[in-house]
Amino acid sequence: MILHKQLEKDCIVLGQMDLCAVLLMPDANYPWLILVPQREHISEIYELSDDDQQQLIRESSTVSRVLSDLFDADKINVAALGNMVPQLHVHHVVRYQTDAAWPAPVWGALPAKSYSDADLQDIQNRLKKALAI
Repeated sequence: MILHKQLEKDCIVLGQMDLCAVLLMPDANYPWLILVPQREHISEIYELSDDDQQQLIRESSTVSRVLSDLFDADKINVAALGNMVPQLHVHHVVRYQTDAAWPAPVWGALPAKSYSDADLQDIQNRLKKALAI
């Protein structure tokens, strides 16, 4: 698997979809997944082939739907920023109108909160099952 060192350090690899690696951001403030297309030297969506762009949209939609259903989200924030990590990666963050950062972006709003071991295992199992990865 091709994965930037920072993503490797910050995230937990849950599995692989057809195009993308699925990573969990271990921040208990928000259920948060990251899709990383497994293509070398790609930093922007438009750099993907047309077929890969369509596959990314399909996988992103699947992840968004699963997150929304599993966590009863008010909103799913989807973003491909890449300012700190040049490898193309797409964040999918569950948002609630009651979360501490609402309605602002989550970046820098709160310090990351660790999952308990049991909660981390539970969220990983639930997401892997729901995504069939």
